[in-house]
Amino acid sequence: MASLDLVNVQKSFGPVKVLHDISVDLLDGEFLVLVGPSGCGKSTLMNIIAGLEEPTAGTLRLEGRDITHTAPADRNISMVFQSYALYPNMTVAKNIEFPLRMRKVDKSAREERVRSVSKLLQIEHLLQRKPRQLSGGQRQRVAIGRALAREPQLYLFDEPLSNLDAQLRVDMRTEIKKLHQRLKATIVYVTHDQIEAMTLATRIAVMNGGVLQQLGTPSQVYNQPANTFVASFMGSPRMNLVPATLTRGTAGFGLWVHRGSAAAVVIDLPHSAVGGALAVYGGRSVIAGIRAEAVTLAREGMVAGPLQAFFEATVEVIEPTGADTLVLLDFGGHEFTVRLEPDVALVPNQRARFLVDLTKLVCFDPETQALIA
Repeated sequence: MASLDLVNVQKSFGPVKVLHDISVDLLDGEFLVLVGPSGCGKSTLMNIIAGLEEPTAGTLRLEGRDITHTAPADRNISMVFQSYALYPNMTVAKNIEFPLRMRKVDKSAREERVRSVSKLLQIEHLLQRKPRQLSGGQRQRVAIGRALAREPQLYLFDEPLSNLDAQLRVDMRTEIKKLHQRLKATIVYVTHDQIEAMTLATRIAVMNGGVLQQLGTPSQVYNQPANTFVASFMGSPRMNLVPATLTRGTAGFGLWVHRGSAAAVVIDLPHSAVGGALAVYGGRSVIAGIRAEAVTLAREGMVAGPLQAFFEATVEVIEPTGADTLVLLDFGGHEFTVRLEPDVALVPNQRARFLVDLTKLVCFDPETQALIA
């Protein structure tokens, strides 16, 4: 396997700039997921790594070797496409061995590689079938097998699960995770599905508008999003973002949630909940971010801990999901989603009291949209 360094990679199509100074250092054995909405530039960046597109500016290095202008065939990279791209007239075995044949690998070595790859992917019984005789999941395994057969330095996966049904996507996602754990392979994976990104990645690169918004572990991206875009894009349901003012008093701080020109909801914040960077914003506007699972329904006689606070809100919509219940609240005139236990006893239009875990509170600058603390 190998490391991959992208240094200030840019790409323009005529006057339109689609990638803006992308820099990523991918370590040997890492699983990097490029995630973002359609049109954010992730597939263009993938094609540049594969050599299918030339960067307008910047440098690419694979294990220290400059591959910026190296032909795709000379990069020692394998790619798994969204469309599988299998040869319909060839058997599964012939599809898997094809890249080895093109590299003039000895026949006995090709056969041994096909056997080992098919065993790893559990498709030994499919070797004599043709692609039209396979299910979507089986075709995807064959496409992965063809990539594995080359034993490249780097694997690229371009939205490989998007053509599969929901349950098969979950199953194949697990198989790809297992595969990475077994092979310790270096992988770059493109998806627009943030659940895929969270479950597969060792690190996630969140992109929007051709700009790298944040590069970090799944935990960092989820719990300390770099800006409001990452906060709202990563997570299901998305992070609750509400405009507020951070007030300072003798007993501590208060987070006043705006409702037009008036403050409708206040959450008391003890001094210990407000760190140095955020304390500077005392008396100023912020955007408060709270994940749905950071809120619980307050019970009779419940007492808030040192890093907890109560607030009241009106129940609008209740959505049971089986494992839990999503409840949409009117929180000071703003929609606010909380994730509660499955048997929660609430009804629409009910006024209820909730307890929020302040260790999960993050605040953003309303002008720059960047994380404060």
